[in-house]
Amino acid sequence: MLPWKRVLRPLAALLLTAAVAVVPATTAQAAEAAATTHSGWNDYSCKPSAAHPRPVVLVHGTFANSVDNWLGLAPYLKNRGYCVFSLDYGQLPGVPFFHALGPIDKSAEQLSAYVDKVLAATGAAEADLVGHSQGGMMPRYYVKFLGGAAKVNALVGIAPNNHGTTLGGLANLLPYFPGADDLLSTATPALAQQMAGSAFMTKLNEGGDTVPGVRYTVIATKYDEVVTPYRTQFLNGPDVKNVLIQDRCAVDLSEHALLGLTDRIAFHEVVNALDPARATPTTCASVIG
Repeated sequence: MLPWKRVLRPLAALLLTAAVAVVPATTAQAAEAAATTHSGWNDYSCKPSAAHPRPVVLVHGTFANSVDNWLGLAPYLKNRGYCVFSLDYGQLPGVPFFHALGPIDKSAEQLSAYVDKVLAATGAAEADLVGHSQGGMMPRYYVKFLGGAAKVNALVGIAPNNHGTTLGGLANLLPYFPGADDLLSTATPALAQQMAGSAFMTKLNEGGDTVPGVRYTVIATKYDEVVTPYRTQFLNGPDVKNVLIQDRCAVDLSEHALLGLTDRIAFHEVVNALDPARATPTTCASVIG
């Protein structure tokens, strides 16, 4: 094999990885914060109120962690009276701070154990899950295959990769780089599993997108450059609400990362999904709500 072909294999995988990793790199300060108690959330003495009777478990996305993905949404929910928790999952050996890269089925097992821990601490019978990107999709595996349906009331996905991504067509180039597929699967299994047409995605969606007894909400942006086409994020089935954020505020320009990190219009829609009985209209003015 020519030397340049040997170089192209890791380069192709690196480019694919970079395309997914649009969440800004964690700063040293945020990394240190990840090792400490989070201000305002992950408080295991928190007891859900009558107004908000279920704890909220936040599930981060690919390359993120339990702190950096939720510096905006966790305080937003906490300030509205929710008991809020977040976990780290999908860690690879020797890779600190950047998680959700391991096999997704194993990550779902970690989520299962974490939900049990939160329910035991809070005394609640069920939890509500809110996830960004992979974190909005991975819980569906927990709900569908690991008994999560009995413990989850609502699943809210912010820009979730529910049916696999083409990465704006970039994934279609994989066959032209011999070995890139294998390298991606070996080095970062969760990335390979999230590609459109993967065996994991086929298994996840066989027999329908949803499981009875769970309410599903998907919040998407038409400017998503990671989970493409963006409409593949939407779910089909009973008890599903699909929201395109530009239908709530046409001038909202948030793309994949910002939708979960800072978009208060999306945050308002999350609260509506968690408490539909008290839902209020989501508009451009929700940014100051």
